[in-house]
Amino acid sequence: MQHPAPLRVALVGTRGVPARYGGFETCVEEVGRRLAERGHDVVVYCRTSPGATEPPADFHLGMRLVHLPAARKRSLETLSHSALSIAHLLAHRPDAAFVFNAANAPLLPALRAARIPVATHVDGLEWKRAKWGGAGRRYYRLAESLAVRWSDALIADAEGIATYYDREFGAPTTRLTYGAPLIRPGDGRLAELGLERGGYHLVVARFEPENHVDLIVEGYAASDASLPLVVVGSAPYADDYTRRVHSLADPRVRFLGGVWDQELLDQLYANSASYLHGHSVGGTNPSLLRAIGAGACVVAFDVDFNREVVADAGRYFRAPSDVAAHVESVEADPWAAAQAGERARELAAGYDWDAVADGYETLARTLADRRFPEQRPTGRRRTEGPARADAVDRPENVVPLPRPEVAPAPEPLRAAQQ
Repeated sequence: MQHPAPLRVALVGTRGVPARYGGFETCVEEVGRRLAERGHDVVVYCRTSPGATEPPADFHLGMRLVHLPAARKRSLETLSHSALSIAHLLAHRPDAAFVFNAANAPLLPALRAARIPVATHVDGLEWKRAKWGGAGRRYYRLAESLAVRWSDALIADAEGIATYYDREFGAPTTRLTYGAPLIRPGDGRLAELGLERGGYHLVVARFEPENHVDLIVEGYAASDASLPLVVVGSAPYADDYTRRVHSLADPRVRFLGGVWDQELLDQLYANSASYLHGHSVGGTNPSLLRAIGAGACVVAFDVDFNREVVADAGRYFRAPSDVAAHVESVEADPWAAAQAGERARELAAGYDWDAVADGYETLARTLADRRFPEQRPTGRRRTEGPARADAVDRPENVVPLPRPEVAPAPEPLRAAQQ
């Protein structure tokens, strides 16, 4: 039996690997390593680290790495690095390219002109993030339109994102979510932080308004909880917001900053009394998936992306008073919290990285064989949208998608769902 020839696949638009930052990087690492194991030539474009004392690695988990610089300004960082990456890619043609982040859409015509087939992973609704001013929000809305018009395929990591692109543009997407590793990491390292199993509530998030860390801290501080709140995370461009979060805390709140030790972080997830997840605009979130894979009792911001993942295992909040009530409820009935955690682990089994990699491999072959419609949607919006891009304020910065009255348990993940 003749096996399909291996492909040369380029992964562009992220900070690169090893994955230390967010969902895109996690996806690149988990999918890229699996494609490499299957014999494909996988090239990952990585951002150089200013001040690094050692030369960057050429390979990581079977993937070839190309390191290029980026402008150290928030508004230019992503696009500047991606521009250099695509310039390099044009001289080293892949069979298929995956571009992560719709913000890179203005660069897509260069790939189309070179007849390099490309799929864009559009992620969440970046224009709803509070860190962007009016001009930034307008740019991201424009970038969504350009991604629809100039991509050969679109990837959505959540049903809510797929629905958004269908409703706004009439654009089909391939649904490829993230994986949720099933982990039982033990608790042997909690003592390093002065913690014990079941003895704390946990937040893991970048300090950005749409992640609602301030709302969580405010609600917790208003509660009668006896267990401490442990907060993991920080942000490179959010000094004002970070000061706000700290100002809302009381002595029961412990800020750990960034925790890059995966073993320790997994133990924090797995042994928490509850995991509070405030993300609201980013689609399927890897931190949430890791939490359910660890069997955490999840208290999540009430938005469709989170309900899609946590379903009937979750408790949901929209206001500080909701947070206060939930942490008190968890402490009052730890058995019910433990049962919710076990249900979360059952749901996590439906998010499998091997199946996700299958989906990317199938899509890569579809692109390489040019088995996609030559005529793309125009990129024109079918609706005016929920609000002007420069008029969306926190916390009402969620997509008003329809939600079932009772969230069903999800079916096992299919590798690619149109």
